Amino acid sequence: MPMEFILFGLLAVLLVFMIFNTRKRTKQMKAEQEEKATKTVPGVKVLLQGGIYGTIVAYDPEDLDSPALVEIAPGTIIEVHSQAILRIVEPKDVVVEEPAVVEDDVVATETDAPAIETTEETRARLERDADDK
Repeated sequence: MPMEFILFGLLAVLLVFMIFNTRKRTKQMKAEQEEKATKTVPGVKVLLQGGIYGTIVAYDPEDLDSPALVEIAPGTIIEVHSQAILRIVEPKDVVVEEPAVVEDDVVATETDAPAIETTEETRARLERDADDK
C-alpha cells in the first residue's frame, strides 16, 4: 500500500513537471516569433528554410498567409510563404585588415572583392528599382 502512494506521488510530480516545462517552451517560442515579426522589415537579410539567403522586399507580419517577397540576387525576387523565413541574419563584426604596402609606397587593394550593402543601401536600391518600374 505505501509503495502505491509513492508511485502515485512520483507520477504526479512528473505530470506537474511536464506541464510547466511545456508552458515555458510555448512562451519562449511565442516570444521568438514576435521578435522575428518585429525584426522582419524590408532590407533585412534573412535565411530561408531551404538554406537560401536573401533580402526582404515585402513582408506583412499581420497576415502570415500572404507571401513574403525576398530578393535572392540583384533583380531576382521570389515569393515565399512567410513562415519559410527561418531567421534574421545578424551581420557579423567585420574585421578590417591593414592594406599591404608594396614597393614605392603603393597600396595594394583587392578590386575583385564585392561590396557588401548595408540594410539602408539595400532598401534605397529596392525603392529606386520600384520607382523605375
